[in-house]
Amino acid sequence: MMPDAPPPTDHWQARHYRDRHAFVYESSRDLVSGWLVPQPGECILDLGCGTGELTAHIAGSGAVVTGVDASPDMIAGARARSSGVTFEVGDAHLLTFREEFDAVFSNAALHWMRPLPPVFANLHAALRPGGRLVLEMGGVGNVLGVREAVEGALADLGLPALAHPWVFPSPGELATTLEAAGFRVERLHLFGRLSVLSGADGFRAWLEGFAGGWLSPLNDDERAAVLAHAEELARPRLWNGQDWVADYVRLRALAVRP
Repeated sequence: MMPDAPPPTDHWQARHYRDRHAFVYESSRDLVSGWLVPQPGECILDLGCGTGELTAHIAGSGAVVTGVDASPDMIAGARARSSGVTFEVGDAHLLTFREEFDAVFSNAALHWMRPLPPVFANLHAALRPGGRLVLEMGGVGNVLGVREAVEGALADLGLPALAHPWVFPSPGELATTLEAAGFRVERLHLFGRLSVLSGADGFRAWLEGFAGGWLSPLNDDERAAVLAHAEELARPRLWNGQDWVADYVRLRALAVRP
């Protein structure tokens, strides 16, 4: 069950996410087939399900899937595209599921959910004994070039430094946090995945899609100036002559509730 909670500011736009950032879920389909390996009849929680593409992919195995995301707009988009799957708006820090799932799956979402320890405690409680958690999230060094361009733009424009909203752990940090929540870590993998941001405006589209909360303290003029200058700073590092390429670093894990 999900408790009632005050709705947070929703910086997400389901249509923009699908149109410009489909690579986020398309590049992780093998996480479902190779790591999660869902079985018919299993009850699976997809945490941070976004617009539900991977949720529907999991459901195609015959598993019974519940998708949860903090964004009402993303959940509305998921419901509009996928039938036969339960989607709920919910905060990972407020989950009240108790031994209801055989597996928890999460792709490209946990790095938004700081602090992580209470989230992992809730996922441990949501799993039945022997249940598994399969995740992919940003790892240490993720989108470093993007972050440094924005931070440089803020400094050059005389604007206050803004702490980015993500947590990108090392494999050791993630393993320690999972073990502290009661999990047994069975598999960890940190790897780079250069990701093409299609179009001449790909860098700016990425910031508009993923950095809305980060830049929300700025007014419209300040935000526009930061986007433009960050693009200039990032060009030597992230523009390959045809496309923008984001320097993604991903961290995958398989952990079990003993």
